[in-house]
Amino acid sequence: MNSVEMMNELNTLLSGNNIKEQLTVPELVEKATSRGEAILTVDGALRANTGKYTGRSPKDKFMVEEASSKDHIDWGSVNRPISSEVFDALYTKVINYLKEKEEVFVFKGFAGADAETRLAIRVVNEYAWHNLFAHNLFIRPTEEEAANHIADFTIVSAPTFHANPAIDGTESETFIMVSLEKKIILIGGTEYAGEMKKSIFGIMNYLLPQQGILSMHCSANVGEKGDTTLFFGLSGTGKTTLSADANRKLVGDDEHGWSDNGVFNIEGGCYAKTINLSAEKEPEIYNAIRFGTVLENVVVDEETRIPDYDDETPTQNTRAAYPITNIDNIVLPSVAGHPNTIIFLTADAFGVLPPISKLTKEQAMYHFISGFTSKTPGTERGVVEPEPAFSTCFGSPFLPLPATVYAEMLGKKIDEHNVNVFLVNTGWTGGSFGTGTRMKLSYTRAMVNAAIEGKLNDVPTEKDAFFGLAIPTSIEGVPTELLNPRNAWADKDAYDIKATQLAGMFHENFKKFGEVAEDIATKGAPLV
Repeated sequence: MNSVEMMNELNTLLSGNNIKEQLTVPELVEKATSRGEAILTVDGALRANTGKYTGRSPKDKFMVEEASSKDHIDWGSVNRPISSEVFDALYTKVINYLKEKEEVFVFKGFAGADAETRLAIRVVNEYAWHNLFAHNLFIRPTEEEAANHIADFTIVSAPTFHANPAIDGTESETFIMVSLEKKIILIGGTEYAGEMKKSIFGIMNYLLPQQGILSMHCSANVGEKGDTTLFFGLSGTGKTTLSADANRKLVGDDEHGWSDNGVFNIEGGCYAKTINLSAEKEPEIYNAIRFGTVLENVVVDEETRIPDYDDETPTQNTRAAYPITNIDNIVLPSVAGHPNTIIFLTADAFGVLPPISKLTKEQAMYHFISGFTSKTPGTERGVVEPEPAFSTCFGSPFLPLPATVYAEMLGKKIDEHNVNVFLVNTGWTGGSFGTGTRMKLSYTRAMVNAAIEGKLNDVPTEKDAFFGLAIPTSIEGVPTELLNPRNAWADKDAYDIKATQLAGMFHENFKKFGEVAEDIATKGAPLV
């Protein structure tokens, strides 16, 4: 089936009497509750449960192997190939399935706050609450933009359609399939709404670099003087906490592009974790949950309708999806200038990385590709001691292209705009997990603020013997003995052993990038 035939099938669906296009938030809330998809909480948020799939299904994600893109894709465990024949057959089944539904919901909007490079997207949903999720997470059009909207990519989502692996060529009942040539994302068998958000991010990670734009899995904020800071970091490193600063305005919390004009948010909303959420710890997120917000898998009292954010019975991955305008301290439109500072966040449970260090361009490229943090006991079943976790470019599940493409673009932009890059360890000090202590948030904030304010650009440093990192010798508000991690350990020999161990893990992980990354490894890798 060619692209024209596929679009004709889609247009037949979209011309049906069951299509509900561009409904308002109140209309979608009414539909979701009346159809039994979700309930209202005491705050007016819409709570939906996603069944057995409470997170992404990476083993059920595929990309169609197509002549126009196959030579560019980094094929492997993340980008798994599937044939056009499998995709086309399943697509026809899903379209026919949706034609029989009483109601199907359509949202038209954009990905990318930069008007020159934004992607026009259309989202076709079986569920009203999924359509509200799309309304919240993507960029909402004006009336004029909606009237003249022509989709570059279309998501077709049918969560109650379950594939038959023996017939349909899938791994399970669930499938997330992307055809770059036909510009269709096909989702079925899962009610987890985050698949839509991340699928579009993957598309942007493919398209933007071809336009000379670096796509990034990071948050961004702006100071009063217009200075921009990017925060990269995996779950548990403090990215959300540190980027939410009362003295700085939020550009976006998760996905950005970096063009010749500066930084722009890819999304129009936030998809925040809510486990253990409180007004005291994260007031911005807590106060953003109101009418129109979508809560996923949050336990709610049946009588009072009060959410219990501490209850992780369904999952630890409870979420809130809301428009970025629910946050008070933001930049609108969600664009900013070129970054002055980049912060790489890691939670080193081995306790050997410095709490802050300034990186050379080559070290920045190396640590960007590595994307290191640690899994700690209790975070996942079976984890009994700290384990290294490496996620390429801090977002490996969403990168269609080879890692070096993104790293080389980062290095070029660091040079062009004279950006200062810092590695910040929010993990352990004075020992590994179990003996050492977690770095105090107040100390980390003091270090990050000093970096953003330019106070660490030209200060005396000492070189770390194991990783070759430049460590500031003093920072106001931070005990000097903490800055060099070896000094914080009572047993120096134990530190040396653990540091050598972690450095070896970095080297071993980097081998998978092969000879194309050899120059980056030579100039940016740990010394041992």
